[in-house]
This record gives sequence, C-alpha cells and structure tokens, in this order.
Amino acid sequence: MPEQTSSLSVAREQALAVRSLYEVLEERINGKTWSLHELMIGFSNDVGSIGRLLLAHDGTWAIDGDPKAELEHRLAESIWWTFVLADKLDIDLDEAYADTMSSIRAGLESTIARTEPRA
Repeated sequence: MPEQTSSLSVAREQALAVRSLYEVLEERINGKTWSLHELMIGFSNDVGSIGRLLLAHDGTWAIDGDPKAELEHRLAESIWWTFVLADKLDIDLDEAYADTMSSIRAGLESTIARTEPRA
C-alpha cells in the first residue's frame, strides 16, 4: 500500500509553489527576494487584518466587501505564511504540529482528570 501523504504535506507543497512565483517577481522588481524579517512583516500585516475582519464579522467595524469571504482569504493566507516561514527556518510542520497537539492534548486530559465538573 502506498504511503499516504498528509494534508499538511500537500498544503506545504502548494504554499511553496506559490512562494516560488512570488520570488520570481521579487527578483524582477526588487533585485532580491524578501528576507525572513520582510516575510514576517507581511504575515503580521495579515494577522492584523484578521483582527479588523473579526470586528467586521461581529458588525462593529465597517468594511467594503463580505467579512466572511475576507476572513476565509486571510485565514488561508495565514496558513500559507506559516508554511513559508517554517520552510525558511527548516521546520517540519507535520512533525511539529503532531508533537504540539499531542503535548497540548495530554496536558488538557491531565488537567480535566484532576478537576471536578461545576455543579
């Protein structure tokens, strides 16, 4: 039976293919690709946009367009940024995600086991 490719692996491949296209444009326009710091600024900008879009979703911040559609785009783009940054830092997100979720789950299960439900 062939080895199954995880959804994260497929998403990573897509993200890095898109990033390589951006790098072509960066080289043509700027003569260089973005540094790690420039990538992080781009990611931070998108995360800030998500905050305002959440306000728009709740009706407390007016925007042009559909807040849900914009949130879908920005959240997906944030996943893209995460793959790009992980690649630049040589981090295996499949492994890191699995390890992190396992650790968080074990901690939560332990805490739940030693706490009483509220009456």
